[in-house]
Amino acid sequence: QVQLVESGGGLVQAGGSLRLSCTVSGIISRINDMGWYRQAPGKQRELVAVITPGLSTNLADSVKGRFTISRDNAKNTVYLQMNSLKPEDTALYYCNAQVARFISLNDYWGRGTQVTVSS
Repeated sequence: QVQLVESGGGLVQAGGSLRLSCTVSGIISRINDMGWYRQAPGKQRELVAVITPGLSTNLADSVKGRFTISRDNAKNTVYLQMNSLKPEDTALYYCNAQVARFISLNDYWGRGTQVTVSS
């Protein structure tokens, strides 16, 4: 069984910073891409950032220059450093990982961590 556990969400004023963490645990052969998605009330889930095992990154235009994604492959952990937060960043943030177990490769999701940015 594979579990993704997120932490680091919370309430912050506009202009502030938060750092999200997500650790993958369980019986794992390898982890491919890891990423963060978010979903605001009444909106669809959207990609925020993704990082490959080789540390190549891709970020949504709305967060470029403010957010940074990184990962520690030894710890099976991905991070999202969020700076200069805006009220429109308020959402439930989900961690995603493509995990290989034996011969199968599947997407796994965390339960989400709430980020609320007050104006």
